[in-house]
Amino acid sequence: MNQNVRVRFAPSPTGPLHIGGVRTALYNYLFARKMGGKFLLRLEDTDQTRFVAGAEQYIIDSLLWLGISPDEGVSFGGDLGPYKQSDRREIYKKYADQLLAEGKAYYAFDTSEELEAKRAEDATFKYDSKSRLALNNSLTLSKEEVEIRIKDGDNVALRLLIPSGQSITFYDTIRGEVSFSTDELDDKVIMKGDGLPTYHFANIVDDHLMEITHVIRGEEWLSSTAHHVLMYSYFGWQPPVFAHLPLILKPTGKGKLSKRDGAKFGFPVFPLSWNSDTEDDSFIGFREDGYLPEAVINFLALLGWSPGNDQEVFSLEELVEAFSIDKIVKHGARFDIDKALWFNQKYIINTSNEELARIVRPHLDATGLDVTDAYLAAVCGQMKPRVHKLTEIIRDGQFFFIAPTDFDKETIGKKYKAESSNHFLAVAEKISLIGDATAALIEASIKEYVSDHQLKMGEIFPILRIALSGSVQGPDLMETIAILGTKESANRIIKGVEVFNNL
Repeated sequence: MNQNVRVRFAPSPTGPLHIGGVRTALYNYLFARKMGGKFLLRLEDTDQTRFVAGAEQYIIDSLLWLGISPDEGVSFGGDLGPYKQSDRREIYKKYADQLLAEGKAYYAFDTSEELEAKRAEDATFKYDSKSRLALNNSLTLSKEEVEIRIKDGDNVALRLLIPSGQSITFYDTIRGEVSFSTDELDDKVIMKGDGLPTYHFANIVDDHLMEITHVIRGEEWLSSTAHHVLMYSYFGWQPPVFAHLPLILKPTGKGKLSKRDGAKFGFPVFPLSWNSDTEDDSFIGFREDGYLPEAVINFLALLGWSPGNDQEVFSLEELVEAFSIDKIVKHGARFDIDKALWFNQKYIINTSNEELARIVRPHLDATGLDVTDAYLAAVCGQMKPRVHKLTEIIRDGQFFFIAPTDFDKETIGKKYKAESSNHFLAVAEKISLIGDATAALIEASIKEYVSDHQLKMGEIFPILRIALSGSVQGPDLMETIAILGTKESANRIIKGVEVFNNL
């Protein structure tokens, strides 16, 4: 245990939280819990042009639904806040001024049009030690001109001064030693004209002041880490331990899983549904598509991490116990929705009928139907071994709530004989007289009739099932009759015979 361990999940509120971000949050959470440390939620909202209303609450709601609640952060409190970067302007200014005073950063006044023109001339152009002295910045302009431009506030940015001819080396827990030549790095903007920092500057200041010990994030940030390590050295701060996670790949195994892939492949890639003004920017979530949060967590944990044995099903507590960063793989992990469904089915089966009823109640309410909690729990008990998603309990078990109007005509054509209709009507009358009864009592009554009249089970049972549910497929026939009730079941059999005779 190391109670000094502090990790953070720092998404930007620019839209719904992608499942890749959820995995990053999960790994940070598991590591914090394993080490007895703290897990923080920080919002990196300095790019106000990309801010999306509702995204902040969406992120919080997603984490809470999944059961990975932060110890500190936005909406959770803590002593080292504020935890929203837009509330920390003055903090960043102090450290930016320090870099300026020490000659480790400089003002740049180049317009976006001027920089685009440079890129049009040279596709390899970047703002660096080779180009900076030919551009509009405080290194090339007079002190008076710089002061005028700063006062006017036009296109004022602060860039990090990258030294030439040096090597920046750091250790990544997953990837080992990583080195970059400073000649490969550009002089990144660290403060924008609106007074807000860029990600690169804000995150190292925040991580230092919030006492972050380990930075666990996606591999897309690996190439930027050299800039971050350099800034740590400029300030004389100890950098955190870095761990850059592998990509989550498309189901094909080729390319990073994107938010559009959900619609393309027909599965969710967000924890909760996101509703936008346009259909193209609206997405169904794992929750609304019928997944249990425990199944999503279990599935995501194994996308890039291995426990080192054959165990696949883990509770959150078991994941905490088994988790270690050194078992995270370097290569990308293929997003296999069939595996997610497999996990979901396991968790559905192991969830009590009463709890399932509580969870699927909103799905039933959305149809305008209503039954008692006890009735819904009984339905869940029969349907849960037969479904992969919670929504399928209502969809595939619709006959428990509404009498079928569409019937399996192919099986009726093979199995049903009009001259046998009197037997089905007699069975209907026989079970209607039982009243409320157990499946065992109902089964004994029907089998008694079949035996007494020298009939075959295969002649009677499929037709009874179709009359009750519309299909020969479904949960146990006797349990179905018991749940529907003997009177409702008898009525369905009688109506079914009428329909079957007219086919």
